[in-house]
Amino acid sequence: MTPATSPARPHPLVSFDHVTKLYDGGRAALNDATFTLNRGEFVLLTGPSGAGKSTIVRLACGLEMPTSGQVMVAGEDIARMRGPALPFLRRSLGVVLQNLMLLNDRSVLDNVALPALAAGLSHTEARQRAQAALARVALPPDVGRVRPDALSGGEQQRVALARAIVNRPALVLADEPTAHLDETGALHLLQLLEQFVVAGVAVMMATHGEAAPLPARARVLHIESGRILR
Repeated sequence: MTPATSPARPHPLVSFDHVTKLYDGGRAALNDATFTLNRGEFVLLTGPSGAGKSTIVRLACGLEMPTSGQVMVAGEDIARMRGPALPFLRRSLGVVLQNLMLLNDRSVLDNVALPALAAGLSHTEARQRAQAALARVALPPDVGRVRPDALSGGEQQRVALARAIVNRPALVLADEPTAHLDETGALHLLQLLEQFVVAGVAVMMATHGEAAPLPARARVLHIESGRILR
């Protein structure tokens, strides 16, 4: 009789293996960082300003490259990706940076639809996806008709989150999305991210952790001076 074998354990969605990132002058923004993020997991990066949280987010979406060590995303080594492979990977991620980069020369709906259009969807399907994404982040349909600069800071954060999820990514990366929100707004945003995790989406979020209580289901990585302390 052939012995039973346990199913293969899935690879982490994100893996940092002894990653160091140096900037000009040899300053270490990140020093020997090792951790993983699995599918359907919520990881919070906490720590003071300048600790290295944003560097981790930017490395995970390929906006920065490691000086040493290895960053793997969805089984791909970020540093080895060539040609259109890296832009293609970025389009499969949901990314919310500190600079929301919303375009005020077009409507909210058109802003949210942009990643879907870049992924090759038709104009009609991209707008349908955008409307569904806005609804998912609890924004009313009429918001889609206005321009981003007509919205509050909290509403703009939700628009950026809707744009991040319009392509239905398996991974959402968010850099300080609660930084300019009051406690109520921050709590609502965290609850939305938790809903994504329940649905199987992995979330990695950088935060100071002061605006709202940390979600109970989240795993916390505390960072200081470029080092992960826990």
